Amino acid sequence: MTITTSAPPPRSTPVALARSFLTGAVIGGSLAALVVGVVIEKVPLFIGGLGLPIAYGLLLLLAGAPRRAREAAVVPRTALAMIESLRAIGGETSDVPVRFDLTVAPDDEPAYRVGITQDINLVDLPDYRPRGVLVVKYPQDRPWRVRIVKRPTPEWEERAAGAQLDSAPESTMVTEPPEGRSTGFVGLFGLLLAAAAVVFLFRVDLFEQQDSASPAPTVTSTWSTTVVSSGTGTVSLGPDQSFLDDGELRKAINSLTEGKDPRQAITVFAQERVLSVVFSPSGTKAPQFDPLSLPYGRFPALVKEAETTLGVRSPTSWQITADHLAGSLTIRVGVTGPEGSASLEANGEGQVVRRTPAR
Repeated sequence: MTITTSAPPPRSTPVALARSFLTGAVIGGSLAALVVGVVIEKVPLFIGGLGLPIAYGLLLLLAGAPRRAREAAVVPRTALAMIESLRAIGGETSDVPVRFDLTVAPDDEPAYRVGITQDINLVDLPDYRPRGVLVVKYPQDRPWRVRIVKRPTPEWEERAAGAQLDSAPESTMVTEPPEGRSTGFVGLFGLLLAAAAVVFLFRVDLFEQQDSASPAPTVTSTWSTTVVSSGTGTVSLGPDQSFLDDGELRKAINSLTEGKDPRQAITVFAQERVLSVVFSPSGTKAPQFDPLSLPYGRFPALVKEAETTLGVRSPTSWQITADHLAGSLTIRVGVTGPEGSASLEANGEGQVVRRTPAR
């Protein structure tokens, strides 16, 4: 039997481009609204910056309901699969995310390879070994969305117990069609356009505030650009750098607070190469916290967990927001990809307390 495969073309459909543009616009607009709202002391603008991502998330949830209903109506296929390799990739609870490399062998189609991540209970983990045969299910039109059936029917359990499968070649690996590069550029354009629009709309108040404030010092180093004003601080990294690199977040926060009186923050926001801190104006009653108290060493692991365990298989962007608005210090990590958006929440010590997978 000869198996032929071809790499799926990148997807840059009008819907994907529009979604990428809107996502970038929401991120850029909300961040700009938070910063400008604090600088010019406009509470409605600050609240709008907080509420915009929530409203957009609800809109995405409602807009995706028909698609999810169609996908749920598709009867999944059941097949046998053999474990080629497996590796636990982290987790702090009884359910450990495990990366599986499987050979899936449908009854009436050629076998193929696929990589999946699925949570496995620690008690059941010894039952999964290389060359072991499992029962899996997947939508017929999306063969990359394979899920292990932990409690198969007696018939399939008997078939798996007596089956011997051959490994499919690496060339048959099936992955979800990636988004085209144009979606990333469109998303970046939306982010910059929305941020510029907010600054333009409030430019008069913003410039008046800057005229009355002391000159903003600018420090440029070989690794980043740091800009500090009376109400905000921003650090931008250069190309080929990331705030997930070891120590970069802590170094950036120190550059914003070094040599200054202790300042409380309202919000800390981080992306791949941009970090922004909204400092609390003197005399404000808004919930605030010490930006130096955040568990920055846990941030890379939280982003990694969000990218690998929440159903976003091809993440294109991530963002971290820390605030004290809900009564206790909360760290939110969001990731976005072709499957939609997903997020997790952690407490002030960096321990995950809530997960919202992509749907």
